[in-house]
Amino acid sequence: MMLDLWYWPSIPGRGEFVRLALEAAEVPYRDRARDEGVEALVADMKPRHGIKPFAPPYITCEVEGREVTIAQVGHILTWLADAHGFGASDLPKDLELIMLQLTVSDVVAEVHAVHHPVGVSAYYEDQKDAALVAAKHFREERIPKFLGYFEDALSAIDGPFVLGAKWSHVDTSLFQLVEGLRFMFPKRMAAVEADFPKLIACHDAVAALPGIKAYRASDRCIPFNQDGIFRHYPELDAA
Repeated sequence: MMLDLWYWPSIPGRGEFVRLALEAAEVPYRDRARDEGVEALVADMKPRHGIKPFAPPYITCEVEGREVTIAQVGHILTWLADAHGFGASDLPKDLELIMLQLTVSDVVAEVHAVHHPVGVSAYYEDQKDAALVAAKHFREERIPKFLGYFEDALSAIDGPFVLGAKWSHVDTSLFQLVEGLRFMFPKRMAAVEADFPKLIACHDAVAALPGIKAYRASDRCIPFNQDGIFRHYPELDAA
């Protein structure tokens, strides 16, 4: 069966981390809500019950002859890497990739909490004062801590990627993380990027992958915007 990706159609968001790996691997898939609209996503989620996705993104695919649904970015990418050959194909190394991928998810959660530190259902304007405090902490402490962690991971093996010469889902996710932070905090990233040369080299190597180049040049690649996870509010940025 064709692999289906379900995610909100108007933002890159968490779905983009899945999408980039699929595009880099040139795995055919249907981006259902982008093709059919948000109503199709709601209609697919509404009748589900029992063990079901808490929220998009999720994929539907065939596993051992049965249709299954897989949610959570790290879980999706781990399965895709094993199924389509862009993991390590070595259990100890794959466990390390999972660890790094889940840390990317941790960063993404903290990114969202910068502009929504009080509550996800409240407007940014209603928690702007708290966001200013959260942004300062994130810029000054969390960005260098997380990026330093990934810089160190990339130093374990020579080569632009975590696995050396072979790209993995962690590399496409690190690419998106750098892209998102550049959009959200252009001043801060310009000031600190030189401290993380291996991470930037990984970003650039992912950008050069044929599948990624083709995807980013297409109209299917949606730019960051003020409805997604990475949002640029000038008042939250500083060097």
